[in-house]
Amino acid sequence: MLVGLVLTACDSTPPDPTVRLTGATMGTSYELKLVPAPGQTVPADLQARVEAMLTLVNRQMSTYDPDSELSRFNKNPSTDWIAVSPELQQVVAEGLRIGELSGGAFDITVGPLVNLWGFGPEPRRDEVPSTAAIAQARERVGDWRLHARAEPPALKKDRADLYVDLSAMAKGYGVDRMAALIDTTGVGNYLASIGGEIRARGRNGRGEPWTIAIEKPEAGQRSVERLIRLGDHTVSTSGNYRNFFEQNGQRYSHVINPRTGWPVPHTLASVTVIGDRSMVADATATALLAAGPELGFQLASEHHLAAFFVLIESDGGFKERFTPEFEPYLLPQQP
Repeated sequence: MLVGLVLTACDSTPPDPTVRLTGATMGTSYELKLVPAPGQTVPADLQARVEAMLTLVNRQMSTYDPDSELSRFNKNPSTDWIAVSPELQQVVAEGLRIGELSGGAFDITVGPLVNLWGFGPEPRRDEVPSTAAIAQARERVGDWRLHARAEPPALKKDRADLYVDLSAMAKGYGVDRMAALIDTTGVGNYLASIGGEIRARGRNGRGEPWTIAIEKPEAGQRSVERLIRLGDHTVSTSGNYRNFFEQNGQRYSHVINPRTGWPVPHTLASVTVIGDRSMVADATATALLAAGPELGFQLASEHHLAAFFVLIESDGGFKERFTPEFEPYLLPQQP
């Protein structure tokens, strides 16, 4: 769950040259804002090419599609090397790298726990699982049992019922692929997003740097926490304030700590990460959120990540904390 509000100008003069393309993908929507140079045109078939590419990504990496390449791998009982597409191998290998970097807070085999808590492709169950069910699901979780090989591209699992879930990476990967496709057209100013995963390049239709709003992490509302000037970078926000259920006054979010089997505590509302690749920023924001307010910030600091944390204080208010690498992107707060 990643949210970024793109600010647009209300001044209609001079005419805004921005070309907007939107559509549905990955259970959410994509949006492209393209600003061609004077005399330059956006290829007429660009949207069709984008949608064909996104359809392919979904067919490779979705756990909601029972016939996707990833779903077939998950259902395959073999513990031998299984040939996969280079794209799937690349995303899995990156997921394993970030899992190691996070000390296990991020784990692409966490799917059995996500499904158990009712946040996966199976029908939603808004109830806390039993301790025994959580322990049983945890036995199937552990990315050290998963291996990725680049040449020839293949994946291998040490346990037949290992289940790989790329939900925290696939949208970011899709944004990276959209950006690469736009780059082939020669359009040098654009903003590409899928469900809040955002990648920017150049300037907007007013000739200004792309300005993005980090959303205030309040359920049922949409308001601005802070504004950032993104530059030629990506931004990803992971939060626990949209996809959750409540039981006996306790909130349980969709971000599961693979080491405990339980949703992350409600004390950390959201983490925003700025980077060079959407796939990496997407996964890293989830990893830092799952790690929690203290360990997450420690990891961000140790690895010199541009990260912005919003914590929930005892009175229900919000507290910001960010690394030095994030500070240059922040715009002054409005009075």
